[in-house]
Amino acid sequence: MKIVVTGALGHVGSALIRSLPFSFPGLELVMVDNLLTQRYSSLFDLPRGAQYRFVEADVSQADLGELFDGAHAVIHLAAMTEAAGSVGKAEEIEANNFRSTVRVSEACVATGARLIALSSTSVYGTEKSIVAEDCGPEDLSPQSPYAETKLREEQHVQSLCEAEGLKAVICRFGTIFGFSEGMRFHTAVNRFCWQAVMGTPLTVWKTAYDQTRPYLDLSDACRALPFLIREDLFDGRIYNVLTLNTTVGDIVETIREFVPEVQVDLVESPIMNQLSYEVSRQRFENEGFQFAGDLRRGVARTVGLLRGANSTG
Repeated sequence: MKIVVTGALGHVGSALIRSLPFSFPGLELVMVDNLLTQRYSSLFDLPRGAQYRFVEADVSQADLGELFDGAHAVIHLAAMTEAAGSVGKAEEIEANNFRSTVRVSEACVATGARLIALSSTSVYGTEKSIVAEDCGPEDLSPQSPYAETKLREEQHVQSLCEAEGLKAVICRFGTIFGFSEGMRFHTAVNRFCWQAVMGTPLTVWKTAYDQTRPYLDLSDACRALPFLIREDLFDGRIYNVLTLNTTVGDIVETIREFVPEVQVDLVESPIMNQLSYEVSRQRFENEGFQFAGDLRRGVARTVGLLRGANSTG
């Protein structure tokens, strides 16, 4: 079996390329990344059991027909992913993320490859206590250019499913936490772990401290993606993929278990969604997937790995 992963050296991708061979022994794995973030170390010490091929390329320009030829599935992770950092960069996000998804999805139509398209639970914005994939447009209120573009990408992929017979599935991921070789520290849990270990106050958005939001353990993400392939769940639908719904306050208290002296600094946010809601994962669970991630375990590992970098306290 041949699988192509775009954005293969990123936070999710660098963990996924290590886990996929255990799900599909003898896998031919094509890893595509533009190396814009220079995460060369994501390629260190790859496990045996797969035929790896790394291609340095930008999917917005590469010959995707050649890369996807003979592929059973394409997992499209390549994107600029920082929601808050996308504020004021709408044109750049649109040009990069949307264009890339259009090219990848259309190349999948041309080659017959199945597509897993990554979206985000940040497309939601509702006064309901819980929201699911079949919500109305009134419950979709993206608060950043990143989230707005993700919603447009979803619509494009679904239009190709209906009009061109594309076999695809869309995953709305919660905010990722957990260790990987290509780990980033721009999202809540990981950034807080870094700040706590380094002895600086956790910078928490004033509007977010008591808001409930969805989070996804990286281990669950890396189990969910091969699950979709094994189950051939390319039904053109959207699935929320998240380990838990929790508040920033609860995350802070979890970190405090491991770094008791942690302090919090409330700051203004460029994203001003003051609504609190939970995201349902029932649709994905109904397909037989079992979530096994754990916030406390993820925080413990991240803090433990960083601890030696600041032992002055």
